[in-house]
Amino acid sequence: MTISTVPPDRNSSLSSMRYDPRFQVETRSDDFDLTSGLRLIRRRAVMIGAIVAVLMAVAAAAISGLKPTFHAESRLIIHTPLATTLGAEDSGRNDPLNVTSETERLLSRSIAERVIRELRLDEWPEFNPALQKASLIDEIRAMLRGLVDREKPSSSVRSDIEPIIPKFYKALRVWRDGQGDVIQIGFDASDPELAASVPNRLISIYLEERKESLRGRLDAAEDWILQRIVEQQIRAKTARRAADEYQETMDLGSDDDAQVEPIKAIIELGERRTKIEQSRAEARATISALETGDDASLALQNIVVPDSIGAMQRELRVQEQDLERLLETYGNTAEAVVDLRARILKSRTDLSLVVDRYIQSIRAKLATLDQEDDAVRSALAAAHEKRSRFALAQTELARLQRMAEKEQTALDRLEEQRRGLAGQALLPGAELEVLSPAAVPLAPQGRGRLFYLAGALLASISIAVTAAFAVEMLDKTVRSFDQVAGMSRIIPAGFIPRLKKKDRGNPATLFGGMQDGMFDEAIRSVLTSLKQSNGGRLPNSIVVTSAHSGEGKSLIARSLAVELAANGNPVMLVDGDLRRGNLDSLFKSELKQGLNEFLSGLAGLQDIVHHHPSGIDFIPAGNPSLHRHAYSSGAADIIEMARARGKIVVFDSAPVLASLDTMRLTAAAERTLVVAKWGGTSRRALEFCLQQLRSSQNSELFVTINNVIPKKHAQYNFSDSELFSSSLMKYHDFEA
Repeated sequence: MTISTVPPDRNSSLSSMRYDPRFQVETRSDDFDLTSGLRLIRRRAVMIGAIVAVLMAVAAAAISGLKPTFHAESRLIIHTPLATTLGAEDSGRNDPLNVTSETERLLSRSIAERVIRELRLDEWPEFNPALQKASLIDEIRAMLRGLVDREKPSSSVRSDIEPIIPKFYKALRVWRDGQGDVIQIGFDASDPELAASVPNRLISIYLEERKESLRGRLDAAEDWILQRIVEQQIRAKTARRAADEYQETMDLGSDDDAQVEPIKAIIELGERRTKIEQSRAEARATISALETGDDASLALQNIVVPDSIGAMQRELRVQEQDLERLLETYGNTAEAVVDLRARILKSRTDLSLVVDRYIQSIRAKLATLDQEDDAVRSALAAAHEKRSRFALAQTELARLQRMAEKEQTALDRLEEQRRGLAGQALLPGAELEVLSPAAVPLAPQGRGRLFYLAGALLASISIAVTAAFAVEMLDKTVRSFDQVAGMSRIIPAGFIPRLKKKDRGNPATLFGGMQDGMFDEAIRSVLTSLKQSNGGRLPNSIVVTSAHSGEGKSLIARSLAVELAANGNPVMLVDGDLRRGNLDSLFKSELKQGLNEFLSGLAGLQDIVHHHPSGIDFIPAGNPSLHRHAYSSGAADIIEMARARGKIVVFDSAPVLASLDTMRLTAAAERTLVVAKWGGTSRRALEFCLQQLRSSQNSELFVTINNVIPKKHAQYNFSDSELFSSSLMKYHDFEA
């Protein structure tokens, strides 16, 4: 759809001036492509800019309040004290340290309270909410909470540690590095020295707390052992007394020579077995060292090997040194280097073979030692059996003595455990191996403010563009004839651009000639469309209406009347809005009677017609309280009277969806012009309005879109957008 904005040639025939509306839509408005997106962003640029400005103002205020945060971290390994493991069987303290449990101990409430008090974290506003200035959001939240909860919250105490604990735990992080035993302690603070002090101080407090906890456990264990010792002393004394009494009663003597020999044999066999165990341990250690080492030459450096293997090892080392010297002079591809590397590879292979044979020999020796150990075990069993035969007579005495020794051993063990506990009370609860203590960070963590501003800008643009798309999707108003192309019996009558604000409702401007030439040409285009569709002549009666009020129908009706009068056509303008008509205010006729009086029979037709100096006859609405529904016959009388006088009647009717009088008026009139407001009239309302009008008359309905903003209309992807814009450019060129 386009507007012929160039003034038509008055001498040309009407057939050459025929208005041919285009309803073939080349690009639908709801099809999205890159051009449509760019057009959408362009026409919503003000909205997008406003949203971006508001969001960036909020984001800038939040980002400017961000303070740099420093992160310090310490890495450590917690071990069981070595001194406790040496006597673990005697002391009873053989529970290994659990890394997860120790991590939870580092996060205990008592340690947190001590760190807060010793480092005076309650004096830092970032940890003490009482020292923080309440933000606007906090004040709003407190106000809303006060509306819900009428009880006054208790005032925070500056020395109270409870509000500081959550802040402290939020800044503190203690975690285990993977599946290993390394524990990492990190802390975030606005002060770098404080960030480094907290992990280090937490470690020292942990050691103290661990030692105190262990000392309490050891004291309880020592009390228990002392009680056991007293009981065991009684049992040991009773067992010794029973053995002495039995020996005196049975009068058993001691044959030293008979007992010394088996004892001596047992001792010798025991020593021999000990030596066998040592040899076996050395053999196993040698085999383990040779089998677990990736490089045989490196493994041989830490054990004693035969001279032949040592010589091969030294020869291999000399060859490797020669290779290093050659590489300093020649490249990797030199022949001497390649040959020497081959010899080194051969030497390593030979050394590995020799080592394997040496391992096999050690394993054979180990098998021999096993056999010898079995023989010694058998001999030792025989010696014990021999001794038993000699001591058969003293079996009962020996049993009693063993019982006494057993009780004494148990007593000694308890005494040893007591001494062990007393010694462990002096040891730390755990040993720490600090891999890297927390150092003062040199730079804050995270991104800078510029990064956050850039991110906020991108997010604001995304939100603004999304909002623009949402607004565009929700826009169901009429902006082009493409949107009503599917309706039957509809003739587009052209676009009417928005009139300047100073010219709207100004009688001097209306009767003295429009200041906006585009508006004049648009009105002429509407008249041309009406003329062409009526066989080359102007219709005798025209009803101008709209779906709702405020869409510019009165301005269009009056402009059509002015244009007809300016072209020498007698015209009568009738205010057909019987309830809200205000045509008399435009012409300032001071008439007391109007169309309502005529339809009510209170005035004749000649009494309500006013003659204006501009050549326009008009009929005002009259008294709205006299409104009646017998309207069609009165309208027909006005049309017949105007036809007899050679005048064209232009009715400024009420909105279709607001009054049924318009339906009766359009049934009597020759042509109906429906005015839709660009970007203001909904498509649903326009469709319903046209549907109502088609039911009351058989002729085609003319539709014009009013209040068009040419620049914005050109930014849409309708088939008539560019045509409308190009027509305006041609008009400006024509005026120039």
